[in-house]
Amino acid sequence: MNKNKPFVILGSTGSVGKQAVDVAEKNGLCVEAISANKNAEAVENQARALSVSTCAMADEASARDLKTRLADTDIKVYAGESGILEMIADSRSETVLNSIIGEAGLMPTLATIDSGKKLALANKESLVVAGETVMAKARQNNVEIIPVDSEHCAIHQCIKCGDRREVKRLILTASGGPFYGRTADMLQDVTIDQVLAHPTWSMGAKITVDSATLMNKGFEVIEAMHLFGVSAEEIDVVVHRESIIHSMVEYIDNSVIAQMSVPDMRSCIQYAIYYPERKDAVIEALDLTKIGSLTFGTPDTNTFSLLAAAFYAAEKGGALPAVLNAANEVAVASFLSGRIKFGSITEAVNAVLDDMESAAALHSLEDIILADREARRRTEALLSLI
Repeated sequence: MNKNKPFVILGSTGSVGKQAVDVAEKNGLCVEAISANKNAEAVENQARALSVSTCAMADEASARDLKTRLADTDIKVYAGESGILEMIADSRSETVLNSIIGEAGLMPTLATIDSGKKLALANKESLVVAGETVMAKARQNNVEIIPVDSEHCAIHQCIKCGDRREVKRLILTASGGPFYGRTADMLQDVTIDQVLAHPTWSMGAKITVDSATLMNKGFEVIEAMHLFGVSAEEIDVVVHRESIIHSMVEYIDNSVIAQMSVPDMRSCIQYAIYYPERKDAVIEALDLTKIGSLTFGTPDTNTFSLLAAAFYAAEKGGALPAVLNAANEVAVASFLSGRIKFGSITEAVNAVLDDMESAAALHSLEDIILADREARRRTEALLSLI
């Protein structure tokens, strides 16, 4: 990627979005457009610092605020969720980085693919909710999807060491989150601050909660299935507390190729933006002598049953992964607002998944979206009784 070729950052005020801005500034890259949900002040500061030509705000009141803030500039501001899609279609960039959080990133993913742009994907929910549709559209439009998640970025690199037909299994590494080794009874009354104290990664609140329940790793299993064309049975999860090996690929001759680096998302962001080129590092070098040892363990799916739920949803397919994601989004938001206990997240998600098992027979995008909305309604109703 030529540094003068512009790209787009969706979700620029989130954790990955902010790091993408940092990568752009360190590399002197041209950012054409940015988007966010709210926080007009933060977007204004980014827009001025990056000299973007356009911005979009999903929240229409925030879009009006941003227009006022940028009235002294020529920066165009798009409003609403439809405005983000319009901004993507109007963009002259070759690459879009989608780091929007949650199911809200699905339509921007599809819009990027429809526009024929390369997609640097940090929004795993696009593939969890509608992986079949997303990948089919990407093939139809000959669009490259380069994963930004550290695990999938690692597999994307490791899988180049052989032919896809020679791949035996994918091994996703997991930090285990802040509660590795604890029992379910020990987790019922943990506080929000304890949940958000991730041992390795600095991430946004929602994904940090998902890491604590291992739901995030479950989503990554579903994401890997679609990105790399494998079944759930061909994916294993291994707890690796040091987060130095980001994932591995095992080939049919039992050779295992691993990708290693210090845990820093900026490396994955830079890889996806520049692919197929590599550029000088934006992270520190890996010194294995300082690390000393690397450890591995088996995830406890009895305590962290949402990982097992994700494998189940992945195997059943259809709209069931969308149901899983929708119920989880509602439950996590309720926990972060102080409405429910940490243990209630798992209870609610599993209950709604069981209740909507028939969604596995649904495959059209329209039906998947309807299942998503119904799962949200049922989760809200269930949580109102807690």
